[in-house]
Amino acid sequence: MVISGKTQVCGLIGDPVEHSMSPVMHNASYQKLGLDYIYLPFRVKKENLSRAISGMQALNIRGLNITIPHKAAVLPFLNKVDALALKIGAVNTIVNDKGVLTGYNTDAEGFLNALHERRVSVDRKKAVIIGAGGAARAIAFALMDKGTNVYIHNRSQERAKVLAGELIDTFNRRVEIFPLEKDYLLKSLKSVDLLINTTSVGMSPEINDTPIPTELLKPGLVIFDVVYNPLRTRLLIDGEAAGAMTISGIEMLVFQGAVAFEKFTGQKAPVALMKEKAIQQLEKLNDFS
Repeated sequence: MVISGKTQVCGLIGDPVEHSMSPVMHNASYQKLGLDYIYLPFRVKKENLSRAISGMQALNIRGLNITIPHKAAVLPFLNKVDALALKIGAVNTIVNDKGVLTGYNTDAEGFLNALHERRVSVDRKKAVIIGAGGAARAIAFALMDKGTNVYIHNRSQERAKVLAGELIDTFNRRVEIFPLEKDYLLKSLKSVDLLINTTSVGMSPEINDTPIPTELLKPGLVIFDVVYNPLRTRLLIDGEAAGAMTISGIEMLVFQGAVAFEKFTGQKAPVALMKEKAIQQLEKLNDFS
């Protein structure tokens, strides 16, 4: 690849960014499609966020992905925010169109696209969400925007109440919250179609942990675990054994990246290649860990 004054620059800002899959996914895609683009990771501290966004405009950087801890903090520095991202209150993708910065939340769209790829409908279905953090927020807003009924189970009831309150205010529909305890999970899972783990339980190196007791899983349930390292978490393994459909967090990771890629370039993303490169990068990271 030859970098010139015409090369379009995209990238990622966050703290940390060292283990991100995004650079390998995007750069491999640019190369495959013959696009004059490059994607770079930039570690940006909280106190430097506003200057980083000003730098995006000044340097004519085409697009940025935003990761922890900047997804909500970046909102005041943008010219426009997509309607769903505004509801969620978090942005993970910024597109620079001749100095006009528009924010999007491709986590939400990536989650829905991963379900669509597996032909899972969410319209008027019921979903249990485990957790009430950033990923839970994006997924809950995306689901309720599509007509799904949402039940939130979380260790911290206060945090769950805040999220539920914002969902109710936005959609004017009921949202129920429960403790993350077996008896409550048993009751919720009897009647739901979709179970989503948005917590880090089961993430490497704690690969034998699971947020859901095995005996509560059942055939007909769709289980989505946002954890992507390992690719098959204990929750997914248990779910498969119980006859449930399972979806790995790598799918959401790749599809949110694909949505960002298309917004940056205007070209259809090579999703299969992005997934292949993300898995290869995961394997390398685990070899060195």
